[in-house]
Amino acid sequence: MTDHDDVRDLLAAWAFGALEPAEEHTVRPHLATCESCTAEAERLRTTARLLDGPPAESVGAAGGGGATSSLDALLARARRTRSAPAPVARHAAPYAAAVAALGALLPELAGRWSTPVVHDWDVHATLAHLLAADEHLALRLGVGARVPGARIDEDAEWAGAWERRTAEVIAHEYGRTPEETVAAWSAQAADLLATPYARDPELAAGTTLLMGIRLPVTEHFLVRGFEAWIHTDDIGRALGITVPPPPEEHLGQLVRLAVRILGGALGPGAPPVLFAVRGGDEWVLGSQSDPVAAELTLDPVDFCLLVGGRYAPDAVPRNATGDATAVRNVLEAAASLSWL
Repeated sequence: MTDHDDVRDLLAAWAFGALEPAEEHTVRPHLATCESCTAEAERLRTTARLLDGPPAESVGAAGGGGATSSLDALLARARRTRSAPAPVARHAAPYAAAVAALGALLPELAGRWSTPVVHDWDVHATLAHLLAADEHLALRLGVGARVPGARIDEDAEWAGAWERRTAEVIAHEYGRTPEETVAAWSAQAADLLATPYARDPELAAGTTLLMGIRLPVTEHFLVRGFEAWIHTDDIGRALGITVPPPPEEHLGQLVRLAVRILGGALGPGAPPVLFAVRGGDEWVLGSQSDPVAAELTLDPVDFCLLVGGRYAPDAVPRNATGDATAVRNVLEAAASLSWL
């Protein structure tokens, strides 16, 4: 039996986080150089994330193609031997959930990779964009790049650098199969969620500069979750598949992050607007010393879609009273935050 065969026998246990330290030293270097094992490992990891003890006969459908009986045996062995994986902290949970949601959508993408999605991207390019989008945080946290040419240029104008890197990664990934792009994105996401920063809120409380904004690492994880969900929703809409919104707790975290950034974008001199999301909190945006000029209420999902650039300011459903100019100021500022 070759080293390659030895690693393939360990891939299901790897997907469940059940490897012994010596086995980790065998598997990880091999995955760094073997594309076929990397693709299979990430397919198994996607399956493992979706499993919470279902009967074996459901595994083949969740995991995609391949020899179902062999896959069943590997997953059964991994379940018997695995220890409970360390959970991610609350700040990384929305990103982990969004990654899992996109993983659940992957079996629907076969043969549909060229479907137009958003901007001028098809499904394949959208996955490549997510690979590029997560890369900067990955580099900051010590995760190796999956695509040549990765760099952090502190002096570059961030929006232009962001667009150039997305274009580079999309061009690179078009030279590979969609399955290879998925494997690279999945592996990078898994590595991000395996960092100590995803599991230790105190460690992740330190700030770092990404996309032109300095935020705690905790909030950069929320940004990654926000973007992964938005693009999963984009893909679902393009394919006619309804993608559910984030769980209520995660949605609340994304809303609060967006409100904090929106408040900073408006500044203290803007006409004050009492802003609320249905069923949630309310905030005064703008001046904290002047009388409230207007009240604005949005659905939390609609607010996130507005911030994500999926609604025009005048098209988002809203309840508003008071100064229409102050309301429009808030809506336009929210829409201007989009870089997705």
